[in-house]
Amino acid sequence: MKVFLMFRDHNFTLKKQRSPLAEELVKDLELAVLWEAMALGDDYLYEVAREAFLASCRDIETILYRQKVLEDCIRNASIVRDMYALVVKAIEMRKRAYLSGIFSRYPSSILSGAVGLLEVFIEMLKELRSFADRYAHRFTSEGFTRFFAMLQEELDDAYLAIVKEHLRELRLKRGALISARLGRGNVGEEYTLRKPQDSRGWRAPWQRRSPVYSFSIDPRDESGARALSELRDRGVNIAANALAQSADHVVNFFESLRLELAFYVSCLNLYDQLTALGEPVTFPVPFPKEERKHLASGLYDPCLALVTKKKVVGNNLDACGKDLIIITGANQGGKSTFLRSIGIAQLMMQCGMFVPAESFGVNLCERLFTHFRRREDTTLKSGKLDEELKRMSDIVDELTPNSMVLCNESFASTNEREGSEIARQIVSAFLDRRIKVVFVTHQYEFARSFLVLKMDNVLFLRAERESNGKRTFKIVEGEPLQTSYGEDVYRKVFETSENELPEKSSLQLSWR
Repeated sequence: MKVFLMFRDHNFTLKKQRSPLAEELVKDLELAVLWEAMALGDDYLYEVAREAFLASCRDIETILYRQKVLEDCIRNASIVRDMYALVVKAIEMRKRAYLSGIFSRYPSSILSGAVGLLEVFIEMLKELRSFADRYAHRFTSEGFTRFFAMLQEELDDAYLAIVKEHLRELRLKRGALISARLGRGNVGEEYTLRKPQDSRGWRAPWQRRSPVYSFSIDPRDESGARALSELRDRGVNIAANALAQSADHVVNFFESLRLELAFYVSCLNLYDQLTALGEPVTFPVPFPKEERKHLASGLYDPCLALVTKKKVVGNNLDACGKDLIIITGANQGGKSTFLRSIGIAQLMMQCGMFVPAESFGVNLCERLFTHFRRREDTTLKSGKLDEELKRMSDIVDELTPNSMVLCNESFASTNEREGSEIARQIVSAFLDRRIKVVFVTHQYEFARSFLVLKMDNVLFLRAERESNGKRTFKIVEGEPLQTSYGEDVYRKVFETSENELPEKSSLQLSWR
């Protein structure tokens, strides 16, 4: 039995990716906040959400396949949660197998433990099939339709009744009927467990019983009892191994089902929290990676909404046909938040989820990388610029065409002229290799170097600022300015009334 709720032709697996660049991505986009909301304190859900994000899907058909399954989950949330709870309960039952002997080295104990475990699993499978019988008509996605049909076809009442009968017989309550033959040196071989004859069956009076030769072991004969036990183990060994493998197969089915349902349950957890805050979510439209499509309406950072517990400002974006997006403007105007929203939405789309926006459509990317500004190295092992260049070098080593790089204040640790030239050369090389770049910067010379070229594939955005200095946290189309209005931030932080200001001040401020 296969699950196939995340892929059409194979099951999802946990690979636990832990590459350094993946950790940078997690840190820069603050993905841990999102996964914690998806997990609601469940470590397993957290791990599944993390793996799904980092194992980004690059196939449009698979993304659309998962979207339809998730739509079914949203419409039937309580059913999916109940099904997940049943599967978790079945997995927990496996732990009791340690006590029942399935992991023993003795065939008799293995047989007994496997029978007990399968008897429990049969009831769980029957209850799982009842979900298909009762609710299959409510689900329309290809994934759930096929899954429920599989349960009804392979786990019908006749099949379950046969399995129950076999398990009842394998309890060996009437003893074990074992056949064997004598080999060389009169050593027993080919020990085989036989189905016992039904002593309750009708027999004609003239039919004679076959002669039976038997012997008894004295209760105090420990050696004899041990020898008889060894004979029994030889006889049930093949059956024990077969039954243990069957139990493992059923366990693997439940584990696969738990894994794939866990992804959708974690999505439901996030959906409930975002919609409770009044935030919009939508299923995005994926485009081929070779195209340059990027359209968004009401795009926002879900991590900010989850942390502040209130609705946050959304932004629109039209970057179709653009390889480079340069974002400039006022300090604390929402540029970094907007950059994170772009990255998070890309990852959410490429794992088959809804995205935090009113509408969203974007081309797939091969890989997503982040290069955000870091704090000073307290160990003094290297300068800040060296550290930035080292991280960029690591990214370059893994870059492939049609990837995306998100840069936030990259190379601002040196003077503007040097930092702008470094950034310009690196970004130009990226564009030559068909790498999509979104770059937040205060370096006017860097932004201006692309502005004067008047390139059709470059889009300039700017953090909006009202005439009184108020930040709207809206990112709008606009050419870069020579100031980032740091004075506004200064006045906001050190705001004092005119009476408290000294008549003369020696403080001189210079603004770029």
